[in-house]
Amino acid sequence: MSLPEPGPDQLAASQQLVRRIRSDIAASGGWISFARYMELALYAPGLGYYSADSAKFGGGGDFVTAPQLSPLFGRVLARQLAEVLRQSGGGVLELGAGNGLLAAQVLGEFRALGLEVPYSILEVSGHLRARQQQALQPFAGKVRWLDALPERFAGVIFGNEVLDALPAHLIHWTKDGPLERGVTERAGSLAWADRPIADPVLRGRARALALPAGYLSEINLAAPALIKTLAERLYAGLLLFIDYGFGRGEYYHPQRHMGTLRAHYRHHALDDPFYLPGLCDLTAHVDFTAVADAGLEAGLDVCGYATQANFLLAGGITALLAETPADSAADYLPLSAGVQKLLSPAEMGELFKVIAMAGGGVSCPHAFAPGDQRHRL
Repeated sequence: MSLPEPGPDQLAASQQLVRRIRSDIAASGGWISFARYMELALYAPGLGYYSADSAKFGGGGDFVTAPQLSPLFGRVLARQLAEVLRQSGGGVLELGAGNGLLAAQVLGEFRALGLEVPYSILEVSGHLRARQQQALQPFAGKVRWLDALPERFAGVIFGNEVLDALPAHLIHWTKDGPLERGVTERAGSLAWADRPIADPVLRGRARALALPAGYLSEINLAAPALIKTLAERLYAGLLLFIDYGFGRGEYYHPQRHMGTLRAHYRHHALDDPFYLPGLCDLTAHVDFTAVADAGLEAGLDVCGYATQANFLLAGGITALLAETPADSAADYLPLSAGVQKLLSPAEMGELFKVIAMAGGGVSCPHAFAPGDQRHRL
């Protein structure tokens, strides 16, 4: 497979990040967890994938997200959020708003619905925050950017493709029990190395899974921790996340014995997470059972879990598509093609899931009911 070559500045930045990672390995006794490596590769200030100034979304980036495929994605989501906001009051907090396109779609639909609510964005990347501010100029004065989570919140907290980008631990199950697979330096290059699991929580999770020798997969402790923190601050409203992943039984299926970790570079999926650190996105699928368990333990009601296709269909995406006349080919055909990709089992329709957890007596929006799959968690 021939991959596009990075420019000189990009290559220099990646090499600088590798030096930063090597320094971290040396300071940690010659080994760091993969979760630490992933954190540096994605978020090291000025060098990590989400911290550096480079194209990430769309044709010139590394991947395409649902809002880029169709503006109807954001319109459906906005209508579901509006149902919750009418119950809970409060506002909207979007986590990791990417290029700001989804926020623009949601705010545009709110405007069409006559709904005025506070809209906040929590974004760790200064580069992406600047892009969001540019994209959301039509809503100047309607959006504020936060540097930290609010202490208390009412309304909806949501994230699209946020959980998959949280650093995950790699576990290698052996005949002698589970080991943590981390990163070392060998012969001048980054390399894998297994060690006994030091973190008691991680060790307990790995042992409880009881997977066969030779199985390699991820355990994400950051995602449940985030859900717990959000739940503690949400006194009335909904947590809603959209991402690719499975319930635990599917996540740790025997056929998925090499895990779900992938690097994404210029629309290529790679198995090597050490390829051009800082220039590749690193992701692992979401264990939605762990997310749901964290919500339940924090006192939330897991009120909905559906495939993206079922959520969008029940939310009325076909009716929104029908607002554009089919005989207006220049407008209708691109819109229809985007909807097809959002719904198709071969594209995003089945792999992507939507999960909702409610607190303070708030009920789920109606789009979860027809295709509810909580039994798969």
